[in-house]
Amino acid sequence: MVQKLWKLQGGLKLPGFKTLSNSAGIKALPIPPQLIIPLKQHIGEPAKPIVSVGERVYKGQVIAESNGYISAPVHAPSSGVIAAIDAYPIAHASHIKETSIVIHTDGKDDWHPSVQAVPKPLSLSAEDIRQRIRDAGVVGLGGAVFPSAVKLKPTREIETLIINGVECEPYITCDDVLMRCHADAVIRGILLLGKIIKPHKIVVAIEDNKPEAFQSVINAISKFKEAGITAVATIDVTQVPTKFPAGGEKQLIKVLTGKEVPSGSLPYELGVVCLNVGTTAAIHDALYHGQPLVSRIVTVTGEGVSRPGNYRVLLGTPIDTVLDYADVANRTEAEVIMGGPMMGIALADQAAPIIKAANCLLIKKTEQVRQPVASMPCIRCGQCASVCPMKLLPQQLYWHASSKAFDKLATYHLDDCIDCGCCQVVCPAKIPLVQYFRFAKSELKARERERKKADLSRLRNETRQLRLEKIKREQEERKARRKAARKKTTSRDNETEQAMQSSLKEVSSEGKAVESQMSTKPSPGETSNQQKTMVR
Repeated sequence: MVQKLWKLQGGLKLPGFKTLSNSAGIKALPIPPQLIIPLKQHIGEPAKPIVSVGERVYKGQVIAESNGYISAPVHAPSSGVIAAIDAYPIAHASHIKETSIVIHTDGKDDWHPSVQAVPKPLSLSAEDIRQRIRDAGVVGLGGAVFPSAVKLKPTREIETLIINGVECEPYITCDDVLMRCHADAVIRGILLLGKIIKPHKIVVAIEDNKPEAFQSVINAISKFKEAGITAVATIDVTQVPTKFPAGGEKQLIKVLTGKEVPSGSLPYELGVVCLNVGTTAAIHDALYHGQPLVSRIVTVTGEGVSRPGNYRVLLGTPIDTVLDYADVANRTEAEVIMGGPMMGIALADQAAPIIKAANCLLIKKTEQVRQPVASMPCIRCGQCASVCPMKLLPQQLYWHASSKAFDKLATYHLDDCIDCGCCQVVCPAKIPLVQYFRFAKSELKARERERKKADLSRLRNETRQLRLEKIKREQEERKARRKAARKKTTSRDNETEQAMQSSLKEVSSEGKAVESQMSTKPSPGETSNQQKTMVR
């Protein structure tokens, strides 16, 4: 059945530069002498280290466990000894440091005994498969790095499962080469996903500038059909037009289903789940080989690379080690971008490690680096709005961001901006719009953190006041009870004393009566005389 397609709002047709790196397959990078593994390589809470300095670890061993529901464990990418647990630079535009675990590798690459393949993964229950995906530390490898096990537990029925093989940004080819070389792993991963979420329909989306990858996936499905695996009949492989950013999750959902994910909503609320082909292959490795996510395919490309291509790189490998292996000439003078030219970030430190989100290293020669130009005033041409794939108004966002009117940015849905850079490319005034938007987002996040901090402080103060009031109230109640008890005791003592006094009075009265009787009683002699008189 031919998949119906809807038109992508906005976007740009850009030169691909794909042939620089997609013709040589996947090469394995040697084990580096040192690995630096950040504890936060995903959206959510950073992992919590469970190893200590000096401890020997093995490949695939858990060295940091997940620290919350939206979190993912971190595993040792190779065997060796824990050398340090400290803050190290990460892949960022500034010299930011994050807590990382440093492993001095031994070159043996010995797997941990717990790494065991599952004989028949499809025979497992959906919950068992999901738990193994979580334990393997699998996250989205298309850039979002959201923990996959969380994404695979939707709260409603799923109509469409989308496997994203679009890879629309120029230069990047890691997903293209993965589909060419390991289409079988992608299909098996799709079958596992189907077992978990039971979608009505499965669509593999591939951009039409990747004919080899498209044909490879088609051939893999045919092979599974010949082997009698009928479940693959539900998989529809579709080519989508080459246009940036068609590979964005919300954009691809619109192209394939016609549905628009509302602002502030998530795809599963529309009955859609979307995963990257790299993530799907990692799920296959986690179940069929028992291997956690300890490496990934990285595109190393650009006119400044002597040996461009796609490399299987251990997570934690220093970026400068990768550049040395790819024979990057004068790399100290070149600009290194992690990601593509549109949405990537220029690295401040080339010693930073490869992480789960690192799909590409783009190296530009010094003469290719675009020099900053003075921006001109906005001429209100509206081109930025016409190419925005999220249907935003970049002009309005720019005015409010530049004037620091942050409270007005929510009205224009700044949070929906995906930083694709289309508006900046077409801007005739050369205004660095994306930089303004990123600045505004970071400022809003900082303000939100301060607001939460103030709310927490206020809550703590209110809780303390309530606690003090409760203590005071309890003290007053105890005091009142003691007072009442003393009053009751005093009253009882008074009653007892009165009763005693009354008793004493009665005793005294009786005593007086007896005395009175005793004083009026005749003597024996008088009684005898009286009797004699009466006789006479």
